[in-house]
Amino acid sequence: MDGEIKNIKKWNILYPVYINSKKTIAEGRRICVTKACENPTCTEISDCCNFLKIPCAIELDKAYPRDFMQRGRVRVLLKREDGTPYNPVIPSRKQLMINVAELVRRHPNRTKKQEPAASSAAGSSKSGKGGKKKR
Repeated sequence: MDGEIKNIKKWNILYPVYINSKKTIAEGRRICVTKACENPTCTEISDCCNFLKIPCAIELDKAYPRDFMQRGRVRVLLKREDGTPYNPVIPSRKQLMINVAELVRRHPNRTKKQEPAASSAAGSSKSGKGGKKKR
């Protein structure tokens, strides 16, 4: 048991902020908005890692330093002891984030949040950016 915990400390860390389309890059997002998903949870990320057959562990007592109000992170083990990836499709952490974000969007426990937001945006009469025009 003690050796396993020592190994977990060397695993890669995935914060939900990394794949959150609502966050900016300055706030911690690590993949582009088009590939990111809306407000992922640690449980959803863990389910997706299990689906991809990648070992993972949820740490709910930890928080992302730039947004310490959002609790939780997921530790993932991408490579075996000999250096080969657990899933050959996912050789890097960046690829894992992209695949997990895609799977979180299709997660069965997720509700359709995008539909109400799209209808309210369509009702707005003002278009364009606004602000001063440059000469």
